[in-house]
Amino acid sequence: MWTSNKMIALYILIGIAVAAVIAWLLLRKTVRTRLRVKATLTADPDINDWLIVFGWTPKILYVPTMVASLAAALLMFLHETNWSFLASINPRVIGGIWFAIFFINFLVEEYDISIKLLLIGIVSAGFIFLWLHLVGWVGGFLSIFRHLGFSISGTGYLLVALIGLLTIGISWVRGLFYYVAVTPNYMNLQEGPTETGEQIGREDYNSRIDTGDFLERLLGFGRIVITFKEKSRPPMILLVWRIQNQAQRLEQVRAKLAFDHPQQAPSPLSS
Repeated sequence: MWTSNKMIALYILIGIAVAAVIAWLLLRKTVRTRLRVKATLTADPDINDWLIVFGWTPKILYVPTMVASLAAALLMFLHETNWSFLASINPRVIGGIWFAIFFINFLVEEYDISIKLLLIGIVSAGFIFLWLHLVGWVGGFLSIFRHLGFSISGTGYLLVALIGLLTIGISWVRGLFYYVAVTPNYMNLQEGPTETGEQIGREDYNSRIDTGDFLERLLGFGRIVITFKEKSRPPMILLVWRIQNQAQRLEQVRAKLAFDHPQQAPSPLSS
């Protein structure tokens, strides 16, 4: 009984839990996370404007595909149980719609699509379909996409969504220790779980906002590009969510200087 597979698995879980608790007790006073620095800057009376950002993995742009995967998994599970009218849904149709969303996500993540390029693409597609209609080939052209339909089980869709969410979760955890804290007087580059980092004066770097990718901007993302006065140092490019708010805060921070308020000693007569 004590050496059964279930008990061994229980021992492993208990060991992992104990190791996690011990690691937390040992590191909680030395780990310097993004959230801890945020609390410190919030409590600083001399700094009213600041910005802390980190770079998301580009795979976060696949969030629509992950949502579509969860919806497709639910539909497939209901279809497999013959639930109501969903039993008549063609799995190949679900697979085709999912693939279309994935393909659009791929284009957003892989290429920089500006408004001009998007408009050119829409107008070009319109002219192509108009020409196909005039020659009577629209039906034949659309029939090609029937062969692209494929079927994935509900478990397969769910696995795709879980892998994507795990990737985003890992990116968020990494952002706890690798981030940029911008204040009016300096920028701190954090590169690890402790105090490992670099402080750069405001005159030694420049920043700009890049929202040239229109579809990426529709998802709320943009890039903060940091260039350094030292020419040999490559620029830092951070993929940031809620880029509109972050850009406004960055402009406010860069437009100000912070000064320490001297602490006045209490007068001897006051006692």
